[in-house]
Amino acid sequence: MSFELTDRRIAVIGAGRSGRAALRLLHALGADVRLLEKSPEALPEDFAAWLEASGIAVFGGEHRPEHFEGVDLVIPSPGAAKAHIEPVLPLREDGTKAEIMAETEMAWRMLEGEPVIGITGTSGKTTTTSLCSAMLEAHGLRVFTGGNIGVPLSEYVLARLEGAEKSDVVVLELSSFQLQTCSTLRPRVGMILNLSENHLDFHKDMAEYTEAKMQLFACQTSDDIAILAPALAPLAEEFGLKARVELIDMDARPFPDTRLIGAHNQNNAEAAFMAASAFGVTREDAARAMREFKPIVHRLEHVADVDGVQYVNDSKCTTVEALRVALSAFERPVILLAGGKFKGGDLEGIKPLLASRVKAVALYGAAREHFEPAWRDTVPVTWDEKLDGALARARAIASPGDAVLLAPATASFDQYKNYLARGEHFRSLVLAFAAPGRNDA
Repeated sequence: MSFELTDRRIAVIGAGRSGRAALRLLHALGADVRLLEKSPEALPEDFAAWLEASGIAVFGGEHRPEHFEGVDLVIPSPGAAKAHIEPVLPLREDGTKAEIMAETEMAWRMLEGEPVIGITGTSGKTTTTSLCSAMLEAHGLRVFTGGNIGVPLSEYVLARLEGAEKSDVVVLELSSFQLQTCSTLRPRVGMILNLSENHLDFHKDMAEYTEAKMQLFACQTSDDIAILAPALAPLAEEFGLKARVELIDMDARPFPDTRLIGAHNQNNAEAAFMAASAFGVTREDAARAMREFKPIVHRLEHVADVDGVQYVNDSKCTTVEALRVALSAFERPVILLAGGKFKGGDLEGIKPLLASRVKAVALYGAAREHFEPAWRDTVPVTWDEKLDGALARARAIASPGDAVLLAPATASFDQYKNYLARGEHFRSLVLAFAAPGRNDA
């Protein structure tokens, strides 16, 4: 492990899963660490007890300069923007401020030579990451899968300290939040699937968002591989990529024997295979993994067929670009459920796709003021306050052969804790009327 912790004072911001993992790892390695958590009263009881027993100081409320006194390294939660943290950091005696470093970057520095596949993009990251890992495992390799997909890399490093087996390959889904504060991360294979407007409430503009994503390739050398969608090929020259650049074949349909919905998932599978093949995975390995792969919940997840209508949960669809991908996956008419906290995007540009694929839009919750004016001249649009009402309306409109698709194109935070809770609610509503012996009266 090459990360030197001696005499370093480290502040971890946020007690989400990555923050808790970073704290436990740093404490185990003897670092002088503190936690900054705006709502310490909401900490899980067992974790609060561990903090107290470990003698770790907790600073609550809004972050203030005194919380960072003496600190020379800050590990933020993925949702804590660098631009919001830097102004609060006090100047040190030498006129500099503490370094801000992603949890992923910190844990990467503690690996022991395990090769990394890093996957980013605006949409499709989780499915592609999961497919890549499945293909590697089908080849007989030990794989750790983590990062933005839910398991922090620090958990893997801590498990290794405690005697767990070393992985042959580490596969990481990486967000712009994480990549923006990575400085030495060097994946053996880096991949960017696509790029469209997203997280502009976090990044100041599209240029900053793009730069954060392209940080994935910044430390690669000619010994490494950079996999890009063809539309992003110009970025290879713009950002001076040193790795061998390979472009995804967007016309390939390599693995038709699969339960995954949509042509875009064939693109994801081809990209996953390109990365996995660098570690010896064959087409036969990949095809077997695809046959056995179960669709990921909340990502074009088939929930049920009721009275000839297909109900599909794509709650992970949080952007207009993700909606474009979702609608393109269907050949049957769609009744679209959309609404929530709008993050921006080209609502006008998607209208031709709406006209060709969508029978009606049932809006719910927030963002009505964005969707309704943009779309009502293209497709019938209704609105209900809650998802329950919108789903009931969609169900009344739907005919055999149609699909009712939850693809909100928004964040969930107007009514739900996260997209997972939104998708679970949709699934529970559908399964309630899909159940045998249901009484719809």
